[in-house]
Amino acid sequence: QVRLMESGGGSVQAGGSLRLSCAASGVTFKRNCVGWFRQAPDKEREGVAVLGASGSYYADSVMGRATISQDENKNMLYLQMNNLKPEDAAMYYCAAGCVYSTPPHAPLEKRKYAYWGQGTQVTVSS
Repeated sequence: QVRLMESGGGSVQAGGSLRLSCAASGVTFKRNCVGWFRQAPDKEREGVAVLGASGSYYADSVMGRATISQDENKNMLYLQMNNLKPEDAAMYYCAAGCVYSTPPHAPLEKRKYAYWGQGTQVTVSS
């Protein structure tokens, strides 16, 4: 059984930082099939950062402020978010496991990922 468990969310002031973590069981995090998404109330779930085969992909809205990384030994995924803005407030989800398609899904497209965590809430006050 696959389980993804996010942690590290919380309430911060604008300009602050958070480090989100995701622990996996039943699936191994593999580059090109793992990433972070977020969903704000009344908005679609959007890609924030994903690990590609040889690099990382970031949403334009977080470019320069977010860093995705993984610890292969611990099977953990992380998202460091700096200089948080009120518009970053959302539920953040860890995603893993590729859904293969022809043509392939884009890296930041939510349809690419098979498994999802329950999310961790990030609140940013101005």
